[in-house]
Amino acid sequence: MSEATTRWSGRAARGPRAVVAESWRRSERARVSREGAAPTELDEEELAAYRAGHPLAAVMPVIRELLGADARDGGHLLAVCDAGGRMLWVEGDPAALRQARRMNFVAGACWAEASAGTNAPGTALAVDRPVQVVAAEHFRPPVREWTCAAAPLHDPRSGRLLGAVDLTGGPGLAHPHSLGLVRAVARAAEAQLALLAPEPAPGRPGLTALGRDEALLVVDGRRLRLSRRHSEIVVVLAHRPEGVGGEELLTLLYEDGSVTPVTLRAELSRLRALLGPGLLGSRPYRLAVPVDADFAAVDRRLASGAVAAAAGEYAGPLLPGSAAPGVVRLRERLAGRMRAALVARADPLLLADWAYSAWGEEDLEVWRALCAAVPAAQAAPVRARLDALEAELSAGATGLQRPLPHTRR
Repeated sequence: MSEATTRWSGRAARGPRAVVAESWRRSERARVSREGAAPTELDEEELAAYRAGHPLAAVMPVIRELLGADARDGGHLLAVCDAGGRMLWVEGDPAALRQARRMNFVAGACWAEASAGTNAPGTALAVDRPVQVVAAEHFRPPVREWTCAAAPLHDPRSGRLLGAVDLTGGPGLAHPHSLGLVRAVARAAEAQLALLAPEPAPGRPGLTALGRDEALLVVDGRRLRLSRRHSEIVVVLAHRPEGVGGEELLTLLYEDGSVTPVTLRAELSRLRALLGPGLLGSRPYRLAVPVDADFAAVDRRLASGAVAAAAGEYAGPLLPGSAAPGVVRLRERLAGRMRAALVARADPLLLADWAYSAWGEEDLEVWRALCAAVPAAQAAPVRARLDALEAELSAGATGLQRPLPHTRR
């Protein structure tokens, strides 16, 4: 019997798989209760409006064509959720739908790990890769009658996480083929999104740098995945269209003051060869044509007060792995403006999107705002997570105040 078909009831012979054990630890840190149910975050009216405007609505026909018949004929369920784990569509076998309602596996309910514990769509979103969760591997006992397989769905242009597609059913799904099937469906959906996505205006490069360490630059129909250093250079120059002198560019890109201008010129030479003639100018260093950068678009949305639009386009911190001083300043400035706008707006859905993201899971200010904004019926898991964060902060502060051990002089 394969490992995928082995039921784990807390302590299997070889112990839980790593992906499951790590998910259980995250669920415990989030104070997910064992016996609770996934919270409902969208009522019927909110759900209809939200999913009508969601990017995944455009590819639901493809997903239904590839997975819908398998779900109905096999007594299973097809589900698609957004990046925050909120179920947008739950379809399939009528008997399975009735049974799933008992654990609130319905459209409008949130199945993010931090809300519902270990489950395939929630865990696939958390680790950003396809995941299968078999029976007792689920964190909550009421869900252990089910087996599910899910794969994340991304915007093919920006790489932004849009949600996940999931196949849920009985023990018959405890097979590696189920995971392969949802992975294939996710790829087909992303391919369809790529066909539907508009191309940037001719002659105007498009730069995607939010939520990824290696930026994507679209130039004259070419898609260039830039190295980390080249990503930093292009981000800085896109932010400074007037150009940057060599000495200043050194300070914006390198923490180490010992890096010489020769090193920078070598990087710029390699970048110029990659981009092609005429795009990278010098004296001062600059991009010869305007660039449509995703981080600049979010900034414009915030400046105009379009907070929901800005939140929808914010795919994560700007080049999150970069330590380049100029990028760090831009990243912190944009994240700070985004956070302030969300807190001021006090929209529980927008706050939850940030709080349950990889970059917001420890953002105390946003969790406090979410706790104040969320309806009372949905407040318990939010309050539990906020209490845990404040306890961690208090423990950390106490640790910093401990006296240093006495040492002899």
